[in-house]
Amino acid sequence: MTTTAHPTSPYLADMGRRSLARDAVLVVAATALIAVSAQLVIPLPFTPVPITLATLTVMASGAALGPLRGTLSAGLYLLIGALGAPVFSHGQSGVLLPTFGYIVGYVIAALVVGQLARRQADRRVGPAVGLAVLGTLALYVCGVPWLAVSLHIPIGDAIVLGVLPFLIGDALKIVVLSILLPSWWRLTDATRTRMRNESDAA
Repeated sequence: MTTTAHPTSPYLADMGRRSLARDAVLVVAATALIAVSAQLVIPLPFTPVPITLATLTVMASGAALGPLRGTLSAGLYLLIGALGAPVFSHGQSGVLLPTFGYIVGYVIAALVVGQLARRQADRRVGPAVGLAVLGTLALYVCGVPWLAVSLHIPIGDAIVLGVLPFLIGDALKIVVLSILLPSWWRLTDATRTRMRNESDAA
């Protein structure tokens, strides 16, 4: 059974017709994008945590797919990596990595961002900034304690290694996401309007 998406559908991915099969494809596609973007890294010699585009992909996926499908895509990425697939940064896998807490944070960030997108926080720049900030905080909240435990260091040292070096980069990602999402909505709404007008004229 399929349903036609309403022009005011809450998520960017829901253009056209929805079905269980389509949702499954979107989840798997988002998981693949996370895995690919996780390999686009800039290693830092003084910390085991690299700079990666996966965080941006996770939050964009959460906004585009919504909380359920976004969380499933990040959760699927976590699961296949935990089971041994080399999908984490630098082709790593497993749960004993110092950075595994950030990957757990991907799931929480996708859920948080998806819930905010459900309330249309991704449609204007101001709310989108808040959406991206909260998603980023979710990553830190999960990643830093795991880093501290994994490396047997105080939480303050984990913040130095797992937060401070990334503040500028994460700020840039927040700016990109807060511009990208509303722009994506404007393009999507314009496309839907054109399709609806063409359908009415047919």
